[in-house]
Amino acid sequence: MSTALINSITYFLSEHPYIVGFRWSNSQSWGSTWSFLFTSISLYIAVSSSLHILLSAVRRSNRSVPLGHIPEIHSLLMSILSATIFAGILLSAAAEIRDTRWLWRRSKTATPLQWLLCFPLGTRPSGRVFFWSYVFYLTRFLHMFRTIFAVLRSRRLAVSQLFCNSVMAFTSFLWLEFSQSYQILAILSTTLVYSVVYGYRFWTGFGLPGSAFPSFVVNCQLVLVGCNLVSHAGVLTMHLFKGGCNGIGAWGLNSVLNGAILLLFLNFYVRMHSPMRRRINKMNSQRNA
Repeated sequence: MSTALINSITYFLSEHPYIVGFRWSNSQSWGSTWSFLFTSISLYIAVSSSLHILLSAVRRSNRSVPLGHIPEIHSLLMSILSATIFAGILLSAAAEIRDTRWLWRRSKTATPLQWLLCFPLGTRPSGRVFFWSYVFYLTRFLHMFRTIFAVLRSRRLAVSQLFCNSVMAFTSFLWLEFSQSYQILAILSTTLVYSVVYGYRFWTGFGLPGSAFPSFVVNCQLVLVGCNLVSHAGVLTMHLFKGGCNGIGAWGLNSVLNGAILLLFLNFYVRMHSPMRRRINKMNSQRNA
């Protein structure tokens, strides 16, 4: 890859004037109000639930609503967006570290890892990394379409899916509203995993061979949960021993919600790998053979 191409990518992902001058505010950022957040989440839950009830009442057969390749196209779009956000916030974080490192002397931040885990007190939601945090927040609403696809295809609506998607939109809003610490690492890990998971769904959606490892998507999500758990422990340690982290109140609420998601995921993971579940899957595979 030529130097000119690398410089061009770096410019458009981290040095563009709009990215550098970004500021999270009700007047400049679409979807930045509490009313928009709660209205959108309520609408998501209402539409998903209503669609599920309607299809359950009207359709008597087990046939799904034909969607063609719409879910696969959605997966491709989300994979590309996730990869772009990952690259953008990675380059932006490196640029912010380069430009603001001299200010760290006023706080107890000594290394880039400490800054990634713990923003200094008084950090405002502006600049490069918050631009990509804002893009990530908007993609949470695109992610919600997977619930609609699941209802149309199988007429099943998982309450855990509604809860997890709503929490992700809510916590992403908190990251911006309170300049919450830890969000850079959370976005990096989430977008990295999502780019792989959505790419895998796009690949297998067209009937192409999948992974040799069973439960590939679930194992990727398990890695993501583990990374988030380690990051939360790092934030708490920094807050207690380095004089405080910005947005720690929002981080506390975020931790509680992530803990609830962790319990739901572990419950699902244990049930999926239980001996009874394995016997059922084995019987189904033998029946289809």
